[in-house]
Amino acid sequence: MASPDANPGDCSAFRWLRTGEEGLETMLLLMDAAARSIRLETYIFGDSAVGRRFLEALARAASRGVKVRVLIDSVGSLELPDSFWDPLRQAGGEVRWFNPLALERISYRDHRKALVVDDVLAVVGGFNIAEEYHGDGVRRGWRDLGMEIRGVLAVELAESVDAMFSLAEFRHKRLHRLRKGGTVSAAAEQNWRLLLSGPGRGHRALKRAVARDVARSADVVVMSAYFLPTWRIRRELRRVARRGGRARLILAAKSDVLLAQLASRRLYQGFLKAGVEIYEYLPQVLHAKLILADDVVYAGSANLDARGLGINYELLVSVSSPELAAEGRGLVAETLTHCRRIHLDEWRRSRGLFQRLMEALSFLILARLDPYLARWQWQRWWQKRLTPRGARRRRAKRRGLAGSQGSVRG
Repeated sequence: MASPDANPGDCSAFRWLRTGEEGLETMLLLMDAAARSIRLETYIFGDSAVGRRFLEALARAASRGVKVRVLIDSVGSLELPDSFWDPLRQAGGEVRWFNPLALERISYRDHRKALVVDDVLAVVGGFNIAEEYHGDGVRRGWRDLGMEIRGVLAVELAESVDAMFSLAEFRHKRLHRLRKGGTVSAAAEQNWRLLLSGPGRGHRALKRAVARDVARSADVVVMSAYFLPTWRIRRELRRVARRGGRARLILAAKSDVLLAQLASRRLYQGFLKAGVEIYEYLPQVLHAKLILADDVVYAGSANLDARGLGINYELLVSVSSPELAAEGRGLVAETLTHCRRIHLDEWRRSRGLFQRLMEALSFLILARLDPYLARWQWQRWWQKRLTPRGARRRRAKRRGLAGSQGSVRG
């Protein structure tokens, strides 16, 4: 494990966290060693054995003078009562619920998962703080993974958590306080990028970065719990296979979201025809998020689906490292021993009319309807945040009645 006394000015270093259990136990150890600050941001926090261990570790840290901030999504953690956090608040810690429930903005969720300790050490990945993530992904618990980070990138992650913490209640007039999404990097010699995204900003940079790295690679692996990528990313994956490279998808045979699984399977035939290899993970629910494009590694919270690539607040860390990528491919090889490969002829024979209709309907809902409703909600909410005068001017301009200056009567 990286030392808590590392210098944040050092070049960033990275270590794979190969299972949910390893990730959560590492996070607990880091929190117990914290001397100055803990920032925890997550989508789901469950009142379970592992959740109570996290609460106790956070409260202990706050009691010894560590500055503790926790940010949880109000939909992802809907079943968690606010009183759960009383021990932490009494110890001096801060807790905020991101985007409290409101119909006008319910689509936009904080799906990010990050722990930052002392601005020096960080953990990112797919694991939420809940019992189902505390396992090896084979005999028990969902299949997940993440990354431990040491160095200057941890400082960038701390700043991004603080920005989200300041936006938690959605009472700000505008979103310019959220640092612009996209590539955030330090000195030119750094081999990493931090990709942040949220409604109205950042998603294009995230999608373009992934598509660009896939387009120039000969060996691509995507492991994704929910897989519904953009047209461009789908095209680039097919092109890798057609030009003689290798493109592999590791997707869920067991999923906690049946609709997402059905929508993903609608894409199988097109990928298989192009020569893309598809594998489904068998033992447990697959929740991991991983992209390997030659020597470039992506890890973080974003799935390659419509929500991860266009709606939710997400983060991905991209690292260019032959050593880290080689370790990632070893992890993939181990995962593939628990997968079944999908073959084109067998897949065609297995799809009845009803199954194909269900897959098409699921695709329509998640790839078309959900993004449309999210954009509509965003526009409606944004208009309400404008001043009444600005709103009148905007409406009048659409009617062709507003001049370039002066007030508009409503």
